[in-house]
Amino acid sequence: MHSSELVLATGNPGKLAEFQALLGALQVELLRLDPSVPECPEPFGTFVENALAKARHASRHTGKPALADDSGLCVRALGGAPGVLSARYAAAEGQASLPRAEQDARNNQLLLQRLQGVGERRAHFVCVLVALRHAEDPEPLIAHGWLHGHVAGAPAGEGGFGYDPLFVLPQRGLTLAQLEAAEKNRLSHRARAAAQMAQLLEAFWGVAPSAQHQAI
Repeated sequence: MHSSELVLATGNPGKLAEFQALLGALQVELLRLDPSVPECPEPFGTFVENALAKARHASRHTGKPALADDSGLCVRALGGAPGVLSARYAAAEGQASLPRAEQDARNNQLLLQRLQGVGERRAHFVCVLVALRHAEDPEPLIAHGWLHGHVAGAPAGEGGFGYDPLFVLPQRGLTLAQLEAAEKNRLSHRARAAAQMAQLLEAFWGVAPSAQHQAI
C-alpha cells in the first residue's frame, strides 16, 4: 500500500487537523467521520478496548480503514482515575452534555478536591491509537504514548484544554497550559503515540513516507 485513506473516528475538526499534522510524514489521507454516523459507546475500562471499539465502529459505518484514539489522565494516588472517564469525570449520571470549557472546569475542580491534602501527586497522560483495515480486522495496529508529570495545587496558564492547567512537566516547571502550542504538541502523549503509529503503518501496511520525508 503506497498511500492510504483512513477515517479518523471523530467528528471534531480540531482533532482531525492535529492528527493530520502528526502523521504528516506519511502518505496517508485522514478523513473526518461523517456527522451522520451515530456516536460510539465507550463502556470499557481500558483505553485499548475503547479505542478498538471506536475504530471498529467507524470502519463498519464507512467501509473504510479507520483510526481511533482514546486518551486520558491517570493519577497514581487515585488508583489511575480519572482514566477512561477523564472527559466526563465530574458528569452526573444522566446529565445533559455541557459545553467543553464548562465540563473541563468541573473536571479540574473535582480532581483538586479529591487530591486535597494528598502529597503523592504523580500522574501521566496516556494516548492509545488503533488502526484497522476493516471492521473485523484480526490484526489491529495499536500504539501507545505517555507523558509523565504531576498535578499542581491550582490551575495555571491560559492555553490548552482539559487538564492542561493542572498538569506540570517537571523538566519545564510549567503546566501544559503555560507552554506554547507547538512545544506542547511536540511533547504530548498524542504526538508520541502518533510517531509510533506512523512506524507501524509504514512497516505493516506499507504506507509510504511523504515526498518531503523521502527527500531527507
